Amino acid sequence: MINITKDILSLTDFKRGSAKLLKRMKKTRRPMVLTINGKAELIVQTAEEYQKLVEQAGKTQAIEGIRRGLESMKDDRGRPAKEVFAEIESKHAYLRRT
Repeated sequence: MINITKDILSLTDFKRGSAKLLKRMKKTRRPMVLTINGKAELIVQTAEEYQKLVEQAGKTQAIEGIRRGLESMKDDRGRPAKEVFAEIESKHAYLRRT
């Protein structure tokens, strides 16, 4: 969560105190919003926190895919796996089982 009294600052101020601010970000694990001419332009965060966001986004996408699949099956729009694999194998000879 961003603390607007501490985590929003100008790019110029960030550049002046970057070492100290980077230490603070590592300690608090909060990103910083950097402004240019008073307008929010950049978000700076640790690599660890960014990785967590990337992983969470992947999980969210997987959950959404599963949800759509379950909805599809519920609406009787699905096909049996054997049928799908047979269709793929017929289109791609190198996938045929021997």
